[in-house]
Amino acid sequence: MPWNFDNSIPIYLQIMNEIQRKIFSSELHPGDKLPSIRDLAKEANVNPNTMQKALQELEALGLIQTERTSGKFVTEEEAKILQLKESYIEDKLKPFLTEMKKLGLAKADVIDRITRCKEETT
Repeated sequence: MPWNFDNSIPIYLQIMNEIQRKIFSSELHPGDKLPSIRDLAKEANVNPNTMQKALQELEALGLIQTERTSGKFVTEEEAKILQLKESYIEDKLKPFLTEMKKLGLAKADVIDRITRCKEETT
């Protein structure tokens, strides 16, 4: 999988977001073993310290866990994943909704436009 990084955002945050997205979209499942830090760093073409920082942050959030001698795994706590997914979605939606409100769009207008846009892309 190619990793495309935006120079305006710290790379470790982009790595975190990508791994979160994979967990939230069920590309990675509860209990899945992650590749080693070195393998992930090589795949993403980043320094292993950058990958380590991203994984430490994800572990602090509770999305992944380290098992001594076995590696890193996606948490099996599905309620935790769901809670963090809801928070992630809200964090992504708030700036969008704020911008739509500034443009003078009512809630119904936003929903209508999203529906039309979805129909055009399917």
